[in-house]
Amino acid sequence: MKHGANETTATALLDEPAPKSSSVKPNAEKQEMQKKMEAAGTPGPAHKALEPLVGNWKAEVKCWAEPGGSPDVTQGTAKTSWTLNGHFLEEEFHGEMMGKPFTGRSLMGYDNIKQTYNTVWVSDTQTSIFTSEGKAETGNKVITLEGKGNCPATGRKDIPMKTVFRIVSPNEHVFEMFNDGAKMMEITYTRK
Repeated sequence: MKHGANETTATALLDEPAPKSSSVKPNAEKQEMQKKMEAAGTPGPAHKALEPLVGNWKAEVKCWAEPGGSPDVTQGTAKTSWTLNGHFLEEEFHGEMMGKPFTGRSLMGYDNIKQTYNTVWVSDTQTSIFTSEGKAETGNKVITLEGKGNCPATGRKDIPMKTVFRIVSPNEHVFEMFNDGAKMMEITYTRK
């Protein structure tokens, strides 16, 4: 869908005349549609639940090449802040992968219509975009998302991936990533 298509569709729907057989006045119908659109576009409690992720962080990254093996441990930093008027969290992550520095960015938000959390991840070490979607539990302290990823090393595509965010306290949270059910990464974030 092209940028602006949602606005164009919404505007077209709002400008569409009400059927003549309708007993609802066109202005009342437009106002009701506008209220629904505003409600769907307003951050709420599910967005507020992400507030503990905001800040500057030290990150300890553990990566497993194979299940049950010893993890490779590296250090990183992250800065997470609200963007687009509190609609999404944006994280910029600086770390190390395979002995080389890298930068990654993510957006995380809550879709009021679908009632799901969503993320998008990109980095300067890949050309693919990883997206995931899921639900929260334990009072929004655990958010589990699922998506599909690709492995550049093996060429494997559409690998089932699961990510879990665990808010431990206002000063610590943990991110876990699973590939085909096996934990492949764990990042412990500690507030600076």
